[in-house]
Amino acid sequence: MSARSTLDAARVVLLRHGETSWSKQRRHTGRSDLPLTPDGEAQAEAARPLIADLALRDPLVLTSPRLRAVHTAQLVGLTDTVVDDDLVEWDYGEYEGLTTPQIRESAPGWTIFTGDVPGGETAAQVGARADRVLASVDAVLPERDVILVGHGHFSRVLIARWAEFEVREGRRFPMSTAAVSILGYQHDVRSILAHNLIPATNGDVS
Repeated sequence: MSARSTLDAARVVLLRHGETSWSKQRRHTGRSDLPLTPDGEAQAEAARPLIADLALRDPLVLTSPRLRAVHTAQLVGLTDTVVDDDLVEWDYGEYEGLTTPQIRESAPGWTIFTGDVPGGETAAQVGARADRVLASVDAVLPERDVILVGHGHFSRVLIARWAEFEVREGRRFPMSTAAVSILGYQHDVRSILAHNLIPATNGDVS
């Protein structure tokens, strides 16, 4: 197989964790280590055949250290995993546990991608983490595929940076709980092959 065809066959699969009580309420959940709800567990289990059908090449599975991500990986059947601390969610600082409408009471028009995060991470810091993850992924892609099990906002940053966009463009890639997105190459160019694939039993929870 040529270098070109090997690269074009490479895939990076992003899997967001299943529903938690806070994600159901649309509360920003960064450092808080919440478990999956029963619905979240069902969502993760529903993602198992979706991942299996991809027939990935000897996938390297990296997961956030947070319980909701590790448990999701287990329920999907991804048992041989490596924890990567860079896969944690955006640190929301003083906005931890708040919803966007609550934050906008004091910061009109705020979004995580375009606004300030008092006591938390800047977009530049989150982007640097994403770039480190993708650099490590790129090194193994010629030989094997990669699955990244993590969080909503950080996965959206990974998508934006893979596509060579600024971090703020992650706002254009909403990702539901237990959803799957697939990154890869086409003619040696980084591409988004599929986005926000949702298992059949999954609800519309972002």
